[in-house]
Amino acid sequence: MFSKRTERRSIAWQLILLFTVATALLLACGLGVFYAIVVRHAFAEDNAVLADKVAALRADLHESGPNVFAEELKDRNAGEHRAYWIRMLDSQGRTYAETPGMDRSLPPAIFPPPPAYAKISADRQKSDLAVGGLKDYRTGSKLFSLVSLNEESGSEPYTLQIAQDRSSDERVERNFAVLFIIVFLGSVLASALIAVIVTKRGLRPLQEMTQSLARVGPTHLKERVTPTDWPRELKPLASAFDDMLKRLDDSFTRLSQFSADLAHELRTPIANMIGEAQVALIRDRTADEYRETIESTVGECERLSRIVDNLLFVARVDAAREPIARKRFDARAAVEKIAAFYQTIADDHHVTITCSGEAQMYADPDLFERALGNLLDNALRFTPENGSIQIGLSEQDAGVEVAVRDNGCGIAPEHLPRVFDRFYRAESSRGSDGAGLGLALVKSIVDLHGGSAKIESEIGRGTTVKLTFPLL
Repeated sequence: MFSKRTERRSIAWQLILLFTVATALLLACGLGVFYAIVVRHAFAEDNAVLADKVAALRADLHESGPNVFAEELKDRNAGEHRAYWIRMLDSQGRTYAETPGMDRSLPPAIFPPPPAYAKISADRQKSDLAVGGLKDYRTGSKLFSLVSLNEESGSEPYTLQIAQDRSSDERVERNFAVLFIIVFLGSVLASALIAVIVTKRGLRPLQEMTQSLARVGPTHLKERVTPTDWPRELKPLASAFDDMLKRLDDSFTRLSQFSADLAHELRTPIANMIGEAQVALIRDRTADEYRETIESTVGECERLSRIVDNLLFVARVDAAREPIARKRFDARAAVEKIAAFYQTIADDHHVTITCSGEAQMYADPDLFERALGNLLDNALRFTPENGSIQIGLSEQDAGVEVAVRDNGCGIAPEHLPRVFDRFYRAESSRGSDGAGLGLALVKSIVDLHGGSAKIESEIGRGTTVKLTFPLL
């Protein structure tokens, strides 16, 4: 279930959804506030008009008297549409006069009670209406605002009941609300369409980048995304892809070369064993001849075993799976022990091995001995008779440096950058029967310790390999 949900996620649809929802919320808030302001303003305007009407009725009642005022109410045509309905009650609460037909829809009992005081100014009456001295009443499809007030005319108290018809205002508000809903829905749809267009256009560089990366393959690892052609937000991604492609290209090239070199190195001893075995089977051989063939085969097998062991070790180091047990030890004692072992071999070639310097090493003793042993074995192979090999120790700021110098034939400058590669051999300057894994193994051990390896060489004057191991 989780994987299906993950596959269905789309940045484009998320952007469209978020943009549309944000637009909808902004429109809803904006239109809602605008609608509330308009309705409130219209309500306040109706209240002001009603207050003016009440003030005018009070003045008319005082000037013309109750009888004339009552006659004016009775003379109103009952069939015409009226915005105001007016009723006049005597001191006993009986209807003295009213707008014709008012009793059928607006009986006296539904009106709010008038204020307790007998006299009230026009300004005070407007204030009462403004603070809510009104009552809304609905009958059928009509909405009325009702107000009552006490007045005196000719020393007789009367009660005026006024009803303002606000049905048209309610229809306007309802139509206004419908219009706002239509505008809101249309705006949301328009924003969704705009979001689709903008998102599609904004994500177009990603599609172009995808098409560019789709062209990358084993034979097209030189393809690049060219960061300068992309938007600023995608330039880091393009740079990262270019760096990744460069690393893949380098790794693929090295892997191809490694495979070719490995096949070449394994083919030679296997071909030797097959050839010797086939020659031995051509005719019957003596026991000594069979023994010689078997010994040669064993030698080739041992060579194959060393190659496989070294490859396995280098591969485990590259995968960070080789165990490393660091501890502090006397580097001079360890170097002298290894030098003493190889001195026996060096004596056969009349080569001397000398040690100098003192240092405390913090490394894996077994791996250190293996790395130094490979350097000495390599140096012995290329040092002429009566030559010498010097091993120097020194403590520096970067760590403990171990330098192995020989006075052999040296290495040409064009080969130096690749001497630590697997199976690489500078055949033109240093012939060898090795597999070309010695220096690669040394470099892997130093890298495993977090150190560094450098080589310096000069044709005819010898080679110096410097290994640096961190202090901690």
